[in-house]
Amino acid sequence: MERTDAPKGTFYGWYVVAALFFSTFVVIGVRQGFGIFVESWEEDFGATTTAVSVAAGIGWLVNGVSQPFMGALTDRVGARRVLIFGMLGMGVSTLLVAASTNPIMLAATYGFLLSFSSGAISFTPSGALLARWFVRRRGTAMSLLTVGGSVSGLVMIPFLAYFLLSTSWQTVWLVLGGLILGLGLPVLIVIVRSKPEDMGLLPDGDIEEPAIKGEPAPAPRVVAVGPLAADNWQESFRSAPMWQLSLAYWVCGVTTAAIAVHYVRWASSEDISTGTAALAFGLLSGINALGVLFVGSISDRMQRKTLLGLVYLLRGLGFLALIFLPGTVALWTFAVIAGMSWLATVPLTTSLAADVYGVKKLGTLAGLINMAHQLGGAGAVIVFGWVFDTWDTYDPAFASGAVFLLLAGIISFSINEKRYSVRYAPVTPTHDGLAQPIPVVGDAD
Repeated sequence: MERTDAPKGTFYGWYVVAALFFSTFVVIGVRQGFGIFVESWEEDFGATTTAVSVAAGIGWLVNGVSQPFMGALTDRVGARRVLIFGMLGMGVSTLLVAASTNPIMLAATYGFLLSFSSGAISFTPSGALLARWFVRRRGTAMSLLTVGGSVSGLVMIPFLAYFLLSTSWQTVWLVLGGLILGLGLPVLIVIVRSKPEDMGLLPDGDIEEPAIKGEPAPAPRVVAVGPLAADNWQESFRSAPMWQLSLAYWVCGVTTAAIAVHYVRWASSEDISTGTAALAFGLLSGINALGVLFVGSISDRMQRKTLLGLVYLLRGLGFLALIFLPGTVALWTFAVIAGMSWLATVPLTTSLAADVYGVKKLGTLAGLINMAHQLGGAGAVIVFGWVFDTWDTYDPAFASGAVFLLLAGIISFSINEKRYSVRYAPVTPTHDGLAQPIPVVGDAD
């Protein structure tokens, strides 16, 4: 045997998960809270919904372009340094948002500075880090990380909405900046480490069998790799799963960004108050926290691509509800339906990428997949704003979202997980401690 069960006591990897949970809670709250302030900025800046949406669109674009660079930097210097840099930059730029006086300044502070910094503390470095700390419970660890975003929506969005009602939007952003620098940054510095080896540990808390005097040394720990394990990121684009994951995640970006920016604005157009809309988004996030935990845990026991496809189809039903149901009913129906699917795509997509391509270049690969997500979101927030300004309704945009989600579900179901994932690929151990896949004809589609 190359390893034994983990010793008693809490594996340090779970403390890392807790720290990243909190950082995700802070970051997602700031980014998803943008929609709370759209009407306030329209009034203060004398701007249209489209003009304010452009700042958000630039933010999603800049964040998306930053993802591969942050992923590559993660592979080169370690996720810990990247995360700390991102939290520091995001805290400072959040304070600068409070000084914005027009859409151009908002685009500079939020669209460029804050969004670039948040790319360094996104699911790209965090997911790559956890993939190194966990193997057997990778899906569970990833889901707990993602729940930080769900809980943020449950707590932060209603908090920001009601805080805005009692003070100014400038004060809200100053408080957010203080929260990031005063709490988020110290937590990362004190707790997070890039990989278990930095603390003399093994993934999942495993321990090596000790050598017994007079007997042969135990065999090295066998680490399995699948048939598409990538030594460089370019290799991944010669196989179908990378394209399938990226295209489906592009749709995820379109639909989540559009709702994050325009959900409250849509509610206002239906004569629903900002506070009520924020509570509905909080409900969405609360349901999502439970959904993500459920999906993450069972994804370690069944094919991840099946769950991923179901998540996209379920979200599509939520978009149809926004079109065909009356205002208040649509608000709460969407919150319930979409809540079961909202961030569930994150642990499934990142875990599946790690299963197929390994962790050696996972930072870069996750960055490329997340870039597709953010680019989809960048276009969607602008287009949704333009649709509303042009037709005074979001219905055409919601209809396109439903169609895209149907396609994303089909694409996800088509991933040949049993052929390419290390969880299913037959492997044979070799002398160097790696487990090489038994050759499969036509590895690259």
